[in-house]
Parts: sequence; structure tokens; C-alpha cells
Amino acid sequence: MAFHITGTGSALPQRSVTNDELSSFLDTSDEWIAARTGIRERRICTTETLDELAIAACRRALDAAGITSADIDLIVCSTTSGDHLMPAEACAIAEGLGVDCPAFDVSAACAGFVFALDIADGFFVRGRSQRALIVSAEKMSRILDWSDRATCVLFGDGAAACVVEAGGESPLAINLACKPNLTALAVPGIAGTSPFDETRDGDDARSAGATAQACALTMKGQQVFKFGVTTICDAVNGLCEQAGIEVSAIDHFIFHQANERIIKYAAKKLNRPLDFFQVSIGDTGNSSAASVPMALADAYASGRIKQGDKVILTAFGGGFTSGAVLFEA
Repeated sequence: MAFHITGTGSALPQRSVTNDELSSFLDTSDEWIAARTGIRERRICTTETLDELAIAACRRALDAAGITSADIDLIVCSTTSGDHLMPAEACAIAEGLGVDCPAFDVSAACAGFVFALDIADGFFVRGRSQRALIVSAEKMSRILDWSDRATCVLFGDGAAACVVEAGGESPLAINLACKPNLTALAVPGIAGTSPFDETRDGDDARSAGATAQACALTMKGQQVFKFGVTTICDAVNGLCEQAGIEVSAIDHFIFHQANERIIKYAAKKLNRPLDFFQVSIGDTGNSSAASVPMALADAYASGRIKQGDKVILTAFGGGFTSGAVLFEA
């Protein structure tokens, strides 16, 4: 079974936080952040909920596809920072859209969007779905240590979605992977208040919960950078080999928007001009699982992607998970 993308949409919080604003309470500067990441600003939720952003992104994708929510028979949402651990973010999306269909979340960190695409393809193969909403929504601002300049300057909030329909001639190739690493990029999660939990230290085990810093994202930047460049290039070469085409035949490369330097390094290693690469990180920051579909929505909205173009999406994230797909628009 094959699938094709018929509509995309994204939604961002209204509040933009610039590097200069961050430098007012962090030992950093616009020059320092921009030179190392390519990021000048990022969108941060203030009054918006992630549910609202995800639903707005879905409505825009539905409009782009020329259909209504009643035409959807599956919702898969990739997120690591949803508004609630339970129910799933996808259930909130289904309620907001007024639909009654299977709806669930998948957690594969920043690679989650590609994992969700592959899951939808499995539903199509089994005849369990004909038209799905694939959504990625992240409120990274809620899981950051805002005193840590090495991490908090990188991330932003946002949501994106695409309508995927069964049929067509894509994907030409797809690959999911995990090279287990639990410490390079991690969010410890909820500490809880159980008095029986011996994994917590001393009085902390009997307190009302761990500090915000203890539950915030941590990252070993050099490890992540090296893994990202290597994984992206291996994924592109592997997909092209699977499909029996040359890398030079790819019209658009849409990579995880983790760091502009990663994209530039990968472009150099792949020997392709940067013009073939979508770069959206400058005014959004790294929105984790939402970064690839947000960049994809940008590419469609700008008219860069034309019918028949060959597109590669690839992402990597905590775990170390990775996912890549080659499709024809």
C-alpha cells in the first residue's frame, strides 16, 4: 500500500521570544546563539494551550486538502510534551474536531512525525484506514530549565499536521531506527510523591516532588550534533539506495530543524547546494517532533514543492531514534 500527502498546516504561538530577550536573564547574546544555531527567535506559548495549537494546525491541513474532519478515520499524534499524560493529545484533537475515530499518541522524540507516518501506512495496508491526520505538537517550553543557556535557547513551541490518504505511488522508501542512548538527550519526567520510591534521595523521596530542574530536559550537545549529522547523511544515502535513485535526483531535503549548522554540515557531506534544503529554524527554534512537519508545511505554503517532486524527510531525537522517508509529491 502507498500513501500521498494531500494537505498540510501549522500553528504557532503568538509570543515571539528573541535572543536579545533571553540575554536579559541569561549569560548569552544574540550573536552567540545565532552563530551556533541559526536561531534568532522562537515562539513560546503564553495563553495558548497545546490542544488549541494542534487543533488549529489540523484545521489548516484539512482546508488545504479540501476536506472536512468528517472525512478522517484515523488520528496519530507525535508528542513528548502534551498538555496531559492521559488522555492522549490525539484524543483532545479528536474532541476538538468533533470526530469519532481511532486516536492515539506515539512518542519517538523528534523523529515522531516519521514514525507516525509509517504507522498510518500500516493502517492503510490492513485496510483499517483510508484517510488519516498525522499531527505533531510540542510545548517544549514546559520541559526546559530556563536557567540553562545550553538548552533553553534552542527550543520553541508549535504544532503541524498533514492529511495522508491511502493510494498513490509513495513512499518510495522509508526507514525507522533506534541506536539506544538514554542520556545524550533526555527528560526525566514526573518524579511523583510516592513514599516507597527508593530511587529518590533522602528527604526528596518524601517531599511534594522533585524540583523543576530535576524534571527538565538535559542534553549532551556534541553527542547529539555528531549523531545528527551522521544519521541524516546515512538516512539520505540509504533511502536513495532503497529507491534505486541518486541523491542528485532529490528535489527537496526537509530535515529536523535542530540546528542550522547540522543542516549545513549535512548538505556539504551530501554534496548538494543549500538551496535544496528547507531551513525554517531561524524564527521558530527547535520544536522537536513538530519541526519536520512545520518545515514541510512551510515548503508547501511557499510553493517550493511541486507535484512530482521527490522529497526526503528525516529526523533524529532522544533515544537515539531516527526516521526517514522518501516520497513523491
